[in-house]
Amino acid sequence: MAKIRLTKNELKKQKDSLKMYKRYLPTLILKKQQLQGEIRITDTRLKELHLEIQQLDESFKKWIAVFGETGIFTKDILKITSIKTSVGNIAGVAIPVFEEAEFEITLYDLTLTPLWLDSAVEKMKKVLRLELEAEVVEEQKKRLDKELRTTTQRVNLFEKIKIPETRGNIKKIQVYLGDQQTASVVRGKIAKSGTEKAAN
Repeated sequence: MAKIRLTKNELKKQKDSLKMYKRYLPTLILKKQQLQGEIRITDTRLKELHLEIQQLDESFKKWIAVFGETGIFTKDILKITSIKTSVGNIAGVAIPVFEEAEFEITLYDLTLTPLWLDSAVEKMKKVLRLELEAEVVEEQKKRLDKELRTTTQRVNLFEKIKIPETRGNIKKIQVYLGDQQTASVVRGKIAKSGTEKAAN
């Protein structure tokens, strides 16, 4: 803690600082609450996405035997060509927002492949889209968590350190200045009394 000067100028400076801390603290608290709310929303969205992926995986288990037997459905049949995201803003934090994913399907002969292949490709696209969106939501959560930690540190700094410290400084300066004023009055009375005695 820096040593403070016990002057009227320092008292004004400390009072101005206290006013500033009190003005910014509610904004920081509001930002913290907003971030906490958004993190809850991203958590909920992640759970929904993972549940959807799990349900699709369960439905795929019925198809696994068919995939293995024919050798038609391979990982090369479907490729991700691009992932489209935009940039959103939550409480001053730039976050990625999933828009769409584009795929390239390897051409296959419709007359030589079973009918279920089209359906399997569509389900696979859906699973991949969900997984890609989940990755983007994870990144959102990571950025929001980081900002929440920083904002919480600032709130704690203001609430637990800066505001009490500044109040203590103000009190210390006021007591000192009050003592100086009292001492000055006493010295004045003593001087006046001494002058009156000398005059008599």
